[in-house]
Amino acid sequence: MKKGILLVNLGSPESPEPKDVKKYLGEFLMDERVIDIPYIARAALVKGIILKTRPKASAAAYKKIWWEEGSPLIVLSERLQNKIQKQVEYPVALAMRYGSMTIKKGLQELVDKGVEEVLLFPLYPQFAMATTETITVLAEELRQEFFPSLKIESVPAFYNKADYIEVLSNSIKRHLEGKKYDHVLFSYHGVPERHIRKSDVTQSHCKIDKSCCVTPSKAHEYCYKHQCLEVTRLVGERLQFKKGGLFPHPFSLV
Repeated sequence: MKKGILLVNLGSPESPEPKDVKKYLGEFLMDERVIDIPYIARAALVKGIILKTRPKASAAAYKKIWWEEGSPLIVLSERLQNKIQKQVEYPVALAMRYGSMTIKKGLQELVDKGVEEVLLFPLYPQFAMATTETITVLAEELRQEFFPSLKIESVPAFYNKADYIEVLSNSIKRHLEGKKYDHVLFSYHGVPERHIRKSDVTQSHCKIDKSCCVTPSKAHEYCYKHQCLEVTRLVGERLQFKKGGLFPHPFSLV
């Protein structure tokens, strides 16, 4: 059975122009796993308010970070794809959850190369409804509708894997060496608390406070908050932030 790899990232507008940003935001924000409210309310909020007020300002923000080669996220994802392709014998495709580089196109690209088994790799260290889950759910829906004979296996969250912690720690180390600082602040993208509760497979462990995040549970496999705390702890230990090592300064998380 021939195997292939599909890397999946968030996505990007086609350009930093308001019309393209509006189209992208519409697809992104109408995802029920991003804004998890009833469809009618979500449509009223997104189409009735956000898409009438946000695209111009968001487009201006995109223009500030846009590269000559295109969207930074797309360009960097393509570079990652090329590096991985050089190291493995399997075909490696790249897709985005939102935008023109669809997951369907990515799966089709692999199928056209004779792939029968896909390793689906969401490019997110931590699990969240609005990132990993929306990718895996859509991929399975597409498989059932268009590629029924295809087998898809998803890579789970890798927030605590030794290789990831090592790479992240080394990157932080390079950026801190030779610089004066008093505190290291780890900042993560926020998610609604209700998303964390919905992801609790035990339906009883999550309390949205630090007590449940440090109490061992199967819920941690899908708890974004626990996984962010764990990344911070593991990196802090590796770099000896509090142990008088290379970086003997306190650190915290927001």
